[in-house]
Amino acid sequence: MKNSPSVEEHLEIYRKMLLVRHLEEGLGALHKQGQTRGPIHRCDGQEAVGIAATAVLEAGDKVATTHRGHAVYIGKGMAMHPVIAEIFGRATGACGGRAGHMLVADAEKGVIGGNAIVGAGIPAAAGMALSAQIKGEKTVAMCVFGDGAAQTGICHEAMNMAALWKLPMVFVLEHNQFGLTVPTEVQSPVDDLSIRAAGYGMPAEIVDGNDAIAVYRAVGAMVERARRGDGPGMVECKTYRLEGFSTSDMGGYQKPEDIAAWKARDPLTLSRAALLVDVGAARLSEVEAAAKAEVDAAFAAALGDPFPVFAVDAACDPYSTLHSGEAH
Repeated sequence: MKNSPSVEEHLEIYRKMLLVRHLEEGLGALHKQGQTRGPIHRCDGQEAVGIAATAVLEAGDKVATTHRGHAVYIGKGMAMHPVIAEIFGRATGACGGRAGHMLVADAEKGVIGGNAIVGAGIPAAAGMALSAQIKGEKTVAMCVFGDGAAQTGICHEAMNMAALWKLPMVFVLEHNQFGLTVPTEVQSPVDDLSIRAAGYGMPAEIVDGNDAIAVYRAVGAMVERARRGDGPGMVECKTYRLEGFSTSDMGGYQKPEDIAAWKARDPLTLSRAALLVDVGAARLSEVEAAAKAEVDAAFAAALGDPFPVFAVDAACDPYSTLHSGEAH
């Protein structure tokens, strides 16, 4: 595998990061208007991890992600309209309106799904990797998880099993500095969580998670290694969650100076600066306008789509016999 994305591949990564940023901003605005159901977990500021990490995967590869997985959905090839429709519980959603924003999945795209349980996507990916190994497939399973999930027992169990059995699996640690509202220094005695991989004989690399090219290179190398049968690897991507834990977050625990420093290194800003040299301002403006139009159109279509109709089987309905006058 080549070490870096081509200019066109980087441009596509940038385009998808734009799509996700517009998606998150749109969801935030609609939440304030009272149009969303339940809290929304936004990934503003950390789009480079989900987008660039999945850019190195092939169509048959599998990926599991977190409750903050919108960048992974779009990065692995899901279209914007079915994702938005699913978030708003519409019949045209990727899961028929049954999943909500945390649980979106698409088997055809290899998206095992997001997960509302912290760390639960990790063993799911391990299971997919084991399945591929048993069936003799040359596919890879990836799990994208956060620093909060890195503290769970299931994470360590999955790492141990993956390394022991040399599973074709890549652990992508999206280290965004917070587990819910708890900063890293309060939840872990070590700053670099990926050093734990050494305890399982697993290689690991730490990268700037806001640098899409750095993420692409590091994850690509681990994916290549896993695909050829050399076992799992981990990439720790240092990034930052610019928004709160969810749209119900009251805030107040993130330092303004930290937010300002990370905003200055926004992944979209970094990629745009690099691409400006490669493709020029006119091409970037064209891509940016098209991305905004695509998301706007997807929101408009999804919000106009019907809600699903759930049929009830009378044989399973405890009220059906009561209504008919029959006794149990």
